[in-house]
Amino acid sequence: MTSVQRARGQRAHGQRARGGRARLLGAGGVLAASALAAAACGSSSDAGAVTSGGDTVSVVASTNVYGDIARQIGGDKVEVTSFISDPAQDPHSFEAGTRTRLAVSKAAVVIENGGGYDDFVGTLLKGSGSKAEVLNAVRISGKTAPEGEELNEHVWYDLPSAALLADRLSAALAKADPGDAGTYSANAAAFKTRLKALEGKVAALKTAHSGDGVAITEPVPVYLLEAAGLRNRTPGAFSEAIEEGGDVPPRALQETLALLKEKKVEALVFNAQTSGPQTERLKKAAEDAGVPVVPVTETLPEGQDYITWMDGTIAALQKALS
Repeated sequence: MTSVQRARGQRAHGQRARGGRARLLGAGGVLAASALAAAACGSSSDAGAVTSGGDTVSVVASTNVYGDIARQIGGDKVEVTSFISDPAQDPHSFEAGTRTRLAVSKAAVVIENGGGYDDFVGTLLKGSGSKAEVLNAVRISGKTAPEGEELNEHVWYDLPSAALLADRLSAALAKADPGDAGTYSANAAAFKTRLKALEGKVAALKTAHSGDGVAITEPVPVYLLEAAGLRNRTPGAFSEAIEEGGDVPPRALQETLALLKEKKVEALVFNAQTSGPQTERLKKAAEDAGVPVVPVTETLPEGQDYITWMDGTIAALQKALS
């Protein structure tokens, strides 16, 4: 998978300069994401224009992760716009389109990740006059930053947080469309049942592999790894530098490479959407040493829904650890 130039704006703990690789969904990507949304809408294939006419409820989501969850809860009663659907897309190559602002202005429900991950959503809302109910996944999750640390905003890798979002989404859709409230509630219950099955698999991983060490390139999957009882042994300076798009301090790079070359970890969990020279060095070191590489992404792979995506990641972890 190709690398992605991504912009992520101000974090909850203050503005930080980004060097090297830019992040996915920052305030600087407002125009880009707006134009992308004009082309990524509505049906299960993300094609066509989003409207709020007829018997459907318009939902706008910052990424196709949340767009897919909205479809699973709303079924054929919703039309969904996912701003970011293609992990290989460079947001900076787009400009705003009027259809995007129209979609936002007509949306009954808007789903954002929050936590500084997709600040452009708030900017679009302010400029559109939208009266949508806004669901902020980080706030709904209840996750907060540990003392002296920044918040890990990648809450979609936390299965209980996805369940909380499903309930809030069901309620928001029922508010917009009271006549189908029972459908939304039933769909949310079915979705949470599938999540519970995944949580059971994660619990089995924890039983078998609690305390096993892993290395990561970024903290994207950390909530899932922690739930599985796995210990992230990567020096914080390495993963922080990669996430911020900066250069990894030489000592941190060597310490991380040593984890792999000396087989001090059971797997390398690799963000496949943000590969660069330093993360590729880690991947090669893992492969040379026979340490399994488990790829993760920040948007849904083509042809998968949220449940099958998470299930595949859990299965890949199980295989690597076994």
